[in-house]
Amino acid sequence: MVQDFLLEIGTEEIPARFLPGTLVELREKAVSLLNEARLPHGPVRSYGTPRRLVLLVEQVASKQETAVEEIKGPPLSAAYDASGQPTKAALGFARSQGVPVEKLVVRQVGKTAYLFAVKEKPGREATVVLAELCPRLIRSLSFQKPMRWGDKELRFVRPIRWLVALYGDTVVAFSLDGLESGRVSQGHRFLSAGPVCIANPAEYFTRMEAARVIVDSAVRQRLISEQIERLAAAEGGVVPPDAELLEEVVNLVEHPTAFCGTFPEKYLELPRAVLVTVMREHQRFFPVCDRDGRLLPRFIAVHNSAPEHTATIRRGNEQVLRARLADAAFFYREDLATPLADRIEGLKKVVYQEELGTLYDKTERLCALVAHLAGAAGLGHDDRAALFRAAYLAKADLLTNMVYEFPELQGVMGQEYARKNGEPEAVAVALYEQYLPRFAGDSLPQTAAGRLLSIADKLDNLVGCFGLGLIPTGSQDPYALRRQALGICQIIIAGKLHLSFRAMVDLAYREYGGKLKNEPAQVFAELADFFKQRLRGIFGERGIAPEVTEAVLAAGIDDLYAAYLRAAALHEFRRDRRFGDLYTAYTRAANLSRTAPAREPDPAHFTDPAERELYAAVQALREKIKPKLATHNYRSALEELCALRPPVDIFFDAVLVMDENPVLRENRLALLRAAADLVRGIADLAKISI
Repeated sequence: MVQDFLLEIGTEEIPARFLPGTLVELREKAVSLLNEARLPHGPVRSYGTPRRLVLLVEQVASKQETAVEEIKGPPLSAAYDASGQPTKAALGFARSQGVPVEKLVVRQVGKTAYLFAVKEKPGREATVVLAELCPRLIRSLSFQKPMRWGDKELRFVRPIRWLVALYGDTVVAFSLDGLESGRVSQGHRFLSAGPVCIANPAEYFTRMEAARVIVDSAVRQRLISEQIERLAAAEGGVVPPDAELLEEVVNLVEHPTAFCGTFPEKYLELPRAVLVTVMREHQRFFPVCDRDGRLLPRFIAVHNSAPEHTATIRRGNEQVLRARLADAAFFYREDLATPLADRIEGLKKVVYQEELGTLYDKTERLCALVAHLAGAAGLGHDDRAALFRAAYLAKADLLTNMVYEFPELQGVMGQEYARKNGEPEAVAVALYEQYLPRFAGDSLPQTAAGRLLSIADKLDNLVGCFGLGLIPTGSQDPYALRRQALGICQIIIAGKLHLSFRAMVDLAYREYGGKLKNEPAQVFAELADFFKQRLRGIFGERGIAPEVTEAVLAAGIDDLYAAYLRAAALHEFRRDRRFGDLYTAYTRAANLSRTAPAREPDPAHFTDPAERELYAAVQALREKIKPKLATHNYRSALEELCALRPPVDIFFDAVLVMDENPVLRENRLALLRAAADLVRGIADLAKISI
């Protein structure tokens, strides 16, 4: 016999951003607990609305599976005497396990035979097991900001108000912090007539729909998308795809009704980003565009009330949006009265970070960093001028009314105001691009000035935080340092920039002028490890094998773009039949010489032609691969280095490396080290197995 199991956790309204992750966790932990409890089941699904978390487990067995436990006892040699009678060891073990001595079995463990007691634990009824698992499951759910309410001890995302737990037609009875489970749910807060009695899991979704609750978020999303598309088409427009906003709106409602509202056309004179931000970020409205992508004085919103209230809700939302846009228009006019350059002095009064100085201090650091980066990247005169001006103006828009009211518009308004102030277009674009990428999958800076300003800004943040010991741990990353380090790597690789990581970090550290607590060597080492982890992710996304990545990272990351090129070249060359020759030559040379000091071998101490042959090969290969390494042609360099195989093999056949004479021994190790270092400059092939 199998039955479906339903668990509904009824709550006060859960913030939309918490729902997706919580539903994944609910399903995964339910599967884990059911398997741990030996309770066979079918598919497990989770659903959610702002007021409920729902778990549906199909085809749950009526009983646990029988558990078989084997407990190891004494060795067989000590369990029976010469006449075959059980010894005290065997009798005592059987008695302690509650098993007749004649029921003990023999199991081989390695080369030794032992007695084992085999005990079966019969399965319990599903309702009993589920009653134990439900409180454990609910308490195990984790949230960024859990809360307690009243005098309760349970910590949860929002107060729990009711619990439904049904195994088929049977209530799974359990208590949780004073609440008793049952079969009574609640419908829509405004649209349902009252409590909803659920007879069994099979009728749950239809009963809830009758109570004006659409439990399945996928169904709510489809309904909202269809309504939005229909309303936009009626206005002769379209709604640009916005999966993030759509997901949030889906998780704000239980019974969605979309409507189209309007705002005065005069506000279309505001920058597009301002209009979209006000609608999207602050009101959760979908902007409407014409077929050419121009904004229309329309918006689409979704409410959670009765359709007959739509007209009233529309008027209220239109009033709120008009007020917001009127404020934005006022801020915009006021901001334009003061050019960005005139705001720089005000940065001296704004603290960037309590221990790292003001925004003016940060601006000065940015100017120093971009001066170094411009030289290292070989920027031309015009790009240099744009970069230096953009670095000087980089944080000025943070003092504008618009950015103060709408922080999401930092950089966006810098670009807009720079254009209005008559700054060169390259400067305006760089002010916007300094914050890219802002999230996973975001676009990268496309201009030379924008790339380097973005790198400088993020590097300054990283060095400052690491210098104070503010390093991300676990899931905690309040300063978004992982995203910023990843952004630097992505910008450098996409922009094909050859920049010295150490030089950048050292300069950024010096520019803090003694404000940092940690020593520069520690900051550099921790940042290098931090960046290596970001590179692992990037290389993995591009199909580079993990062991190839580790081999390349072991050879150093001072030039981040070169590290990527080395990894890509080695990944491809690994498929070449000649890779085996290179791998063998390297590992034979490297294994013995890894701890040897790096120094030039002395030909005066060679005693065998094989030494001279290997030395000549190393010298020749150095010259051959030098121009290839200089131009980052690592594939060709790897092909050349395959020539090491014959002289290395001959050397090992002819020479005893670990000679008793320390002078000969050390000279031979130095020779092997020199051979291995030719390859190690690209990758440490010992990290790879073939």
